[in-house]
Amino acid sequence: MKNHLSIFIFLSILGINIFGSLQRSVVVALPLYTSSRWIVDDEGKRVKLACVNWPSHLETMVAEGLSKQPVDVISKKIISMGFNCVRFTWPLFLATNDSLGLITVKQSFQSLGLSESISGIKVNNPSLLDLPVIQAYQVVVKNLGDNNVMVILDNHISKPGWCCSNYDDNGFFGDKYFDPNLWIKGLTRMATMFNGTSNVVAMSLRNELRGSKQNTNDWYRYMQKGAEAVHSANPNVLVILSGLNYDKDFGFLATKPLNLTFTGKLAFELHWYAFSDGKAWENGNANQVCGSIVSNIMRRGGFLLDQGWPVIMTEWGIDQRGTNVNDNRYLNCIMGVAAELDLDWALWTLTGSYYLREGVMGMDETYGVLDWNWCGIRNSSFIEKISALQTPFQGPGLSNAKLHKVIFHPATGLCILKKSLLEPLTLGSCADSDAWSYTEQQQLLLPYLCLQADGLGKPAKLGIICNNNNSKWEAISDSKMHLSSKISNGTTVCLDVDSSNNIITNSCSCLKLDRTCDPGSQWFKIVNSTTIFQSNIQVAAVWMTNSCMDDKIAIWMTKFKKQ
Repeated sequence: MKNHLSIFIFLSILGINIFGSLQRSVVVALPLYTSSRWIVDDEGKRVKLACVNWPSHLETMVAEGLSKQPVDVISKKIISMGFNCVRFTWPLFLATNDSLGLITVKQSFQSLGLSESISGIKVNNPSLLDLPVIQAYQVVVKNLGDNNVMVILDNHISKPGWCCSNYDDNGFFGDKYFDPNLWIKGLTRMATMFNGTSNVVAMSLRNELRGSKQNTNDWYRYMQKGAEAVHSANPNVLVILSGLNYDKDFGFLATKPLNLTFTGKLAFELHWYAFSDGKAWENGNANQVCGSIVSNIMRRGGFLLDQGWPVIMTEWGIDQRGTNVNDNRYLNCIMGVAAELDLDWALWTLTGSYYLREGVMGMDETYGVLDWNWCGIRNSSFIEKISALQTPFQGPGLSNAKLHKVIFHPATGLCILKKSLLEPLTLGSCADSDAWSYTEQQQLLLPYLCLQADGLGKPAKLGIICNNNNSKWEAISDSKMHLSSKISNGTTVCLDVDSSNNIITNSCSCLKLDRTCDPGSQWFKIVNSTTIFQSNIQVAAVWMTNSCMDDKIAIWMTKFKKQ
C-alpha cells in the first residue's frame, strides 16, 4: 500500500489525472443499426464512428505493435487520441487454414525469423506467446472492448501479407488466393466467433476489390452471398460492403440496387488517399483538383448518402511527418468534405512500425499516428486537427438544438467564434462555436448581427445593417471553399486567417492555374449542425511525448486501479 501511495503522489505531482482523461470514453448502447444515412445505437441515437485502422493481416497474423507495448496500453492510447473504434484487419487464411490459424504466436514469428519481436512480446505481452494466433486476435478484440472501443472486423486480404496491388492474386473473386466459397466460409466463421462480443459492431466483407477480373455481375453475386452469410451467423453486426477499383467505385449501384433479405444493417465503405490521384495535388491547382476529385467521389460513391445509406470512409490518411505537399493539400480538402458530409471514418493508420512488411523488419510507418516505438504521438497537431471530426455535427437523437451552421476551417480543424462585439472574430474549438444561419440572400447571421467584410487585410466584423454587398458571402472557386464578399470599392475579397487565428479578409488566392499556390488558409466550409458539441479529444500529457517512461507510468496506473 505504501508503494501504491508513492506512485499516486508521484503521478499527482506530474499533474496526471489518473481517473480522468486516459480512460474517459463514451459508452454506446449496442448493437448498432442504420437509420437512413446514419449509424445509430440501440436507442436510435447517432453514433459517429471515428476509427483508426489497426493492421493484423500481415505475415505474422498478429496485431502490430505487441512487441513494443502491452495491448492494454495501446487500447488506452487509442481512447486518449479521441478514437472510439478500431478497424481491425484480418487475413482470410487466419480463419480458414488451421495450419496457419492454430500455430502459436511464437511459432508464427519464429517461422519468419523475427526473434527480436518474440523478445519484445515476451516483455510486453507474455501471455500471448503460446496462444494460437486466432486466439491472440480474440484477446486484442476483448481488450479493446474492456476499454469501450468498438471494433470493425475487416477481411483485408486472403494470403497474409501487405496489401494491395493488382497482381497479388488476392484482388477479386476467382483470383488464385480468392476462392469465393472459402471466403464465405471464413466470413461465417468470424461472424460466428464474435457473435455475442458486444464491441464487435460491424464486419467489412473485403478490402479493396481490384484487378483484371473485376466485374459487376460477380460483385452482386458474391457480395450479396457474403452479406447474407454474415447476417445469418451474427445478426448484431453491421455489414459493410466495399466497391470496385480499390474501394473507390459504387457507380453501378445508381441503377441497380442490392437485393438482400435484411434491413437496418447495411453500410458502404470508400477509400480516398492523395496518392489515389498520383501527384495531382502537388502538380495541379489545389482548388481545381479538390473540386474535380470531390465531384468524382460523389458521383461514384457519395451519392449513396442521398439514397439513404451510411457511407464510411474506412481508409484515408497522410504522411504524419508533414513534409508531403501532395498529402498536405489533400488533407485540407478531405477535412472540408468530411465535415460537410459529417462522414463516419477510419484513419490509416495506428501503426508506428511493422514486425515485417514487404521483406523489411521493423519498417517505420510514416502514415502511423504513433511513433516507431509505439510510445508517443507522431504528430500531435494532426490529432488536434482531426478532433472536431471525431464528434457528430448532426444526426438523430443528439440534442434538441435547431438546425444551424458552423463555419469550419479545414486547415486548422477549428471554427469561427465570436468572443465579444469588441474583439475580432477568431478561430477556436468547434465545441464553442456560435450557431450561425446562412440565408437565401447569402448572409451569414448571428442573432441581430451579420458577418461583414471591411477591407483588404482588415478583420471581418459583425454589423447590424445587413443589406449591403459586404454582407453577402458566396462560396466560390472549384473547391467551393472560398467565402467571398465585396468591400465598399467593389473589390472582391475572401475570408482568411492571420497569424493569430483572427478572421480577416484578403484578396482571394489560388483561384487560377497556379500550382504553387496553397489556398488552405482561405478554405472554409459552412457545415450543418444540430448540436453544440464537445470534442472527443482527450490527449493526456502522458501520451504527448516520445518517452517510453510514460507507458511504464500508464502500466503502474492500471495496476494501481485494479488493486
